Amino acid sequence: MMDTEANTWKPGARELQSSGIANLMRAFDLTRYDDLLELSRSHPDRYWQVVMQHCGIVWDTPPRGYLDPASPREFPRWFPGGRLNWVNTVLAWTNDPRTRDQAAVVAEREDGKDQAVSYAELGTRVRQFAGALQALGIGPGERVGLLMENGIEATVSLLALASLGAIVVPLFSGFGVDAIVARLSAAAAATAIASTGFSRRGKRINVERTLREAWARLPALKRVIWKQDDTTQAAGTRDLDWQEVMASGTGRLADPVTLGPDDPFMVIYTSGTTGKPKGVVHAHGSFPLKIAHDAVVHFDVAPGDVFCWPADMGWIAGTLVLGCALLRGATLVCYDGAPDYPNWSRMSKLVERHQVTHFGSAPTLIRGLSSNEPLATQGDVSSVRLLITAGEGIDPEHFCWFQRTFGRGTQPLINYTGGTEVSGALLASVVVRPIPPSGFNTTSPGVDVDVADASGAPLTGAVGELVIRQPFVGMTQSFWHDAERYLDTYWRTIPGLWVHGDLALRRQDGAFFLMGRSDDTLKVAGKRLGPAEVEEIVLELREVAEAAAIGVDDKDKGQRLVVFVVGVAGCDVDADAVATRVAGHVDKRLGRPFRPSAVHVVNQLPKTRSSKIMRRVIRSVYCNTPPGDLSSLDNPASLDEIRAASDGSHRHKA
Repeated sequence: MMDTEANTWKPGARELQSSGIANLMRAFDLTRYDDLLELSRSHPDRYWQVVMQHCGIVWDTPPRGYLDPASPREFPRWFPGGRLNWVNTVLAWTNDPRTRDQAAVVAEREDGKDQAVSYAELGTRVRQFAGALQALGIGPGERVGLLMENGIEATVSLLALASLGAIVVPLFSGFGVDAIVARLSAAAAATAIASTGFSRRGKRINVERTLREAWARLPALKRVIWKQDDTTQAAGTRDLDWQEVMASGTGRLADPVTLGPDDPFMVIYTSGTTGKPKGVVHAHGSFPLKIAHDAVVHFDVAPGDVFCWPADMGWIAGTLVLGCALLRGATLVCYDGAPDYPNWSRMSKLVERHQVTHFGSAPTLIRGLSSNEPLATQGDVSSVRLLITAGEGIDPEHFCWFQRTFGRGTQPLINYTGGTEVSGALLASVVVRPIPPSGFNTTSPGVDVDVADASGAPLTGAVGELVIRQPFVGMTQSFWHDAERYLDTYWRTIPGLWVHGDLALRRQDGAFFLMGRSDDTLKVAGKRLGPAEVEEIVLELREVAEAAAIGVDDKDKGQRLVVFVVGVAGCDVDADAVATRVAGHVDKRLGRPFRPSAVHVVNQLPKTRSSKIMRRVIRSVYCNTPPGDLSSLDNPASLDEIRAASDGSHRHKA
């Protein structure tokens, strides 16, 4: 077992005196972080007024207050009387002498080519592309699909659309036809901006073919603006070329339009366990403010920093990462390829090439890097000042490995969790407090987060639901044209509280730990267990690279525990022996009632493109029940092994 205290990171003089959170505390004339946290909950109006000034948020008309008191708690109206467009906060850096000539966006492709634009150039391109889109009739309220790999064109497109008051509908680059149709039809999008394709492990992925097939089922879609490669050309009168559209904006630069804080700029769809995807609505006066706040408070981002967190533009992380860098005057480094191509040295060498100061990674990628340490650590990562991990739970061993290697054992690793519906963090860490391995050392200031039992009473020292007790900046306005589903999803489980769907544990010392999703909860012989508790223990074994724990219905126990594991590459161990050792290790650590009834050794686990393990899909396929929306699944072949495990042809003794 790990010595948690010995591996707890502790702040030094720089973090305590010069970090973003330390400077924000001084703006309030406070010396204790606890006092800042309390002020953010008890006086949110004052807190957000100072935060917005500190973060340089640009308002065309300053708001009269923090929250319209007449608005319902489920549908709050933020910053009454204020007028803004969040893109103006980004464009302010284009005229700042500190950042005008600094790289704003660097885009590295999988083939090694890269391009960069300065803040001054970015400002011109955004206004020029906005002018061209405006000439096409795109304006406030129009929904526009965005299906592009991370990079300069995607960044310009998103900012230009938001500047016009249009509503971006991000689409995952790995979506199939049905997923695209479901989202663009639900949003009634009349325009899409898309790449014809991209590279993945050296192979061309044809996005155009998929989108054209979807287009045939989208009567409302009038046009597609294609970012094309050298081998494709626009095929019809409704097809436009991205570069030609950009060129047509020369001489008609468009400044951002002035909007209300509650005017939406994005409808982003998330997959549920059942039913159609949920269209999460985010507005100009909420999501970007929360992201700018988190970039200062949790990520310590300042002008001149170099921020890299590879993320698909189709998920919330794409816009979050873009905002963290560009709202703070930092350089955004984009990478659109496989993180292990041409080998596992890619990420560390990317850090070295671009002198990255802030590097983020999903836990699954961290585990892959750890399993290939000699290659993964070839690059010089001495430029890194802060690390981030998010997307799912991470075990202490891999948390510490990432901090010890990419962070050189001296730089902080921020565990960060929130979700599509809440913009940024609910739980995270700050660099003025010690950071326990795999834990969170704070709730995010400005969000009244708690751990509660089924009645809503606070819990400490026991696993409970992660809840939010008050409306908060960053929360979705609702689901697009589906307010009842929004209320059912978040507000009606425990009346009066936002129930987020995560299980969490708060220790006596105030540290928090995620214990898995509520719908992933295991209840074996009447005992409640989060999948993360099992997986962390399994991942202690040197021959196991990845693990997923699920609960399967059992007439005697209610549920029985089933574990899927992926072995470490190059570790030549018999699968039956691995299964036996996993079962025995869980038995020893958690007790006999929690011994897995089966352990399955597979080559891969079902994951999203952003590397989240899809436990609900594993459970559904294994139990032969409908798997729900599979549009975000990146590796469909993984399901074959799950099915084989279910029918006994891929079983190992436990």
